[in-house]
Amino acid sequence: MNLTNKQKQHLKGLAHSLKPVVQLGANGLTEGVLAEIDNALAHHELIKVKVATSDREMKKLIIEAIVRETESVKVQTIGHVLVIYKQNDEPTIVLPR
Repeated sequence: MNLTNKQKQHLKGLAHSLKPVVQLGANGLTEGVLAEIDNALAHHELIKVKVATSDREMKKLIIEAIVRETESVKVQTIGHVLVIYKQNDEPTIVLPR
């Protein structure tokens, strides 16, 4: 799914007040963490994930893996916080055209 700039701006506005739902710990990206992210996406559609690593390359790889494995769309990354979106079968968030 590709989002237009207008849709991304809308999602950024909605995500502004959200707190990170999932935080990656010392173990990094595990199957359990991916399952939790997928579960949160199914429930909320739009979530924040905190990727706590100081290595920029590792953070980039983790973010790419999260987006790929959950089949979601990266809305934005600010610092260590990733905002992702995955539309449900019955969407609760209405995207602009």
